[in-house]
Amino acid sequence: MASSSGSASLEDVPSIHLMTELLRRMKCASKPDKHLILIGPPGSGKGTQSPIIKDEYCLCHLATGDMLRAAVAAKTPLGVKAKEAMDKGELVSDDLVVGIIDEAVKKPSCQKGFILDGFPRTVVQAQKLDEMLEKQGAKIDKVLNFSIDDAILEERITGRWIHPSSGRSYHTKFAPPKVAGIDDVTGEPLIQRKDDTAAVLKSRLEAFHKKTKPVVDYYSKKKIVVDLQAEKPPKDVTEEIQKVLSS
Repeated sequence: MASSSGSASLEDVPSIHLMTELLRRMKCASKPDKHLILIGPPGSGKGTQSPIIKDEYCLCHLATGDMLRAAVAAKTPLGVKAKEAMDKGELVSDDLVVGIIDEAVKKPSCQKGFILDGFPRTVVQAQKLDEMLEKQGAKIDKVLNFSIDDAILEERITGRWIHPSSGRSYHTKFAPPKVAGIDDVTGEPLIQRKDDTAAVLKSRLEAFHKKTKPVVDYYSKKKIVVDLQAEKPPKDVTEEIQKVLSS
């Protein structure tokens, strides 16, 4: 029976769950600690690869946007400060974001290290992150740079069409509907997301390159940047990442 505090005793947990968790912990215990940063433009495949890396190396995935929202929702001291800034329409300061990352990496799930996604976006943020990690006796081990030609990204993204009510998605080149612009099942028209147009993508990519180039240069000096050929099929990119991380 579960105790009155609401926590179940171990006897109530099915053996298979205990065994699975035990095996996971044994597998994780032998993995080296890793602190990774993923950098890549929208559509470069970071979202496909990060869960694979996370599971393979027992890391926690830190997406700064999600962490900020979680800290605000949990009303942590830093979350309260962040909310004050957001309510005023101000940007959350670098120190606050690094503080929230600092809190997050102390959780048990981040024991073996983390994957940082969406941060650092500036050299100053990278320096503050390095200082914070240094205090913990840690450092960034690798920066995985998902490099891909803008023209390929444009083809990947501007070719996406969606059937709004079902969420079915098509691609003019890679998964076209039977009739152009029409959903296969209902015969209703397909739409393109606002963000998936060439004009929006162009401005997003320009902003991305301008902002992240200095960050990539900063880590390149430390010789920890690995350029991945992100236009390859996902399976090949996964293999490339595994080679890099096992060396």
